[in-house]
Amino acid sequence: MLFKDLGLSEALLKAISKKGYTQPSPIQEKAIPQVLKGRDVLASAQTGTGKTAGFTLPLLQNLGEPTSRRRPIRALVLTPTRELAAQVYDNVREYSEFMDIRSLVIFGGVNQNPQVRALKSGVDVLVATPGRLLDLESQGALRLDQVEILVLDEADRMLDMGFLRDIKRVLALMPKKRQNLLFSATFSKEIKQLAGSFLTDPILVEATPENTTAEKVDQLMYRIDTGVKPTVLIKMISEGDWSQVLVFTRTKHRANRLAEKLNKANVTAAAIHGNKSQGARTKALSGFKENKIRVLVATDIAARGLDIPLLPYVINYELPNVPEDYVHRIGRTGRAGASGQAISLVAGDEVSYVKGIEKLLKQRFDFEILEGFEPDPNAPTEKPKPQQRGRRNNNRTGGNNGGNRNSRSNNNREGNSRR
Repeated sequence: MLFKDLGLSEALLKAISKKGYTQPSPIQEKAIPQVLKGRDVLASAQTGTGKTAGFTLPLLQNLGEPTSRRRPIRALVLTPTRELAAQVYDNVREYSEFMDIRSLVIFGGVNQNPQVRALKSGVDVLVATPGRLLDLESQGALRLDQVEILVLDEADRMLDMGFLRDIKRVLALMPKKRQNLLFSATFSKEIKQLAGSFLTDPILVEATPENTTAEKVDQLMYRIDTGVKPTVLIKMISEGDWSQVLVFTRTKHRANRLAEKLNKANVTAAAIHGNKSQGARTKALSGFKENKIRVLVATDIAARGLDIPLLPYVINYELPNVPEDYVHRIGRTGRAGASGQAISLVAGDEVSYVKGIEKLLKQRFDFEILEGFEPDPNAPTEKPKPQQRGRRNNNRTGGNNGGNRNSRSNNNREGNSRR
């Protein structure tokens, strides 16, 4: 099937052709016709499947020409992170090049004044993160009472980051009669409840079976001790002459420390997480894409939505304690038919995490041992449990390794201390 067979307008087909595309991806082939019909859509699609064009193209066609000189916001795309918002906006802008459509992206961490000025001049399609959207709405800088189409992109991550209350506030600001599109990498109980609260007779669209990994990703797991992880990582990257290596840690602090160690070893690296300014994040990502920075060290939430084509290497410096996050991480390589490598450095107390990943993926991993870096055979294979010290609530810190856990608190939210 070709894009021209999906019922898209000549203006959109011209923009698609300019980007060099002819054939839609599976999610685009399934979602576009349903969105064009005006149906509410509940879609399961991970980053890298072409989902953004899957909702952007039909959304633009359904909006058509502006109906008012004032140009009220007629389509809202809500995303969990600034980076994803910027990338969705780029897609909207590129695909609407030959249409009379005005679009804007708003998110926290930057001066709001240019965003307010752009809103005053009229916007058809607004791409936003929840925090800045509600801030500007409360200031009277924007209204959502004429929204015709709502898109919740990466809804599962929005719930992970504590945005449920904000999503409900946004829903209350819009007219009840509208088209709704919800895209999520997973269909958890919470996602199904959210979908049921505002989608009307939705069509279910799935691009790939839930929680599958890319077929062309070579997954390797090395069993090593925590103390030698930096040395092993530097050795792999330097001796392999690797570039464009995305490395995952579980905490912001660890991401900063690892980036510093890499740079001291003459391996150019930058950390990306919620405590970094928007300018620093944009600069790091740009340098990484242009091969000026060899290694990008990221936390799960900061990396969600990063669009890095043909990424060759993903390294789990620390395994995630949520098995689904492993799938999201390694799904960033092996895209668009290219091969990729996902390497995990597994310390003794992370072995239990591997068991969870094996159960999710229904496959077994054999640990490889690096010569000269043989692990301590007596190392514990579980995270140490917190000790009771007389007061019942002392265990809330999670023991010595509590900082390694993924925090799901509101501190992760956009505009605050998000990873």
